Amino acid sequence: MDARSKLLDDLSQLMTNAAGIAQGAREEAEAAIRSSVDQWLRESSLVTQEEFETVREMAVKAREQNEALEARLAALEAQLAGNAKGEA
Repeated sequence: MDARSKLLDDLSQLMTNAAGIAQGAREEAEAAIRSSVDQWLRESSLVTQEEFETVREMAVKAREQNEALEARLAALEAQLAGNAKGEA
């Protein structure tokens, strides 16, 4: 029984070590892939979500200002046209 118990202990230890090695290999592979992806993203002309949202907000604000200026210009043109009719 002792030899069988020793064999099972050795087999159990071997499986535990194999699982540890597999886990280590997996973590190394993930780190290598993550590093490669990070490098690719840095080299690409991609923007972050934060940068995109900032520029989007700026565009919305510029569009709103443009619409307000168009309305103001139309009102001034109408006022100018009314003054020109009054002088004629």
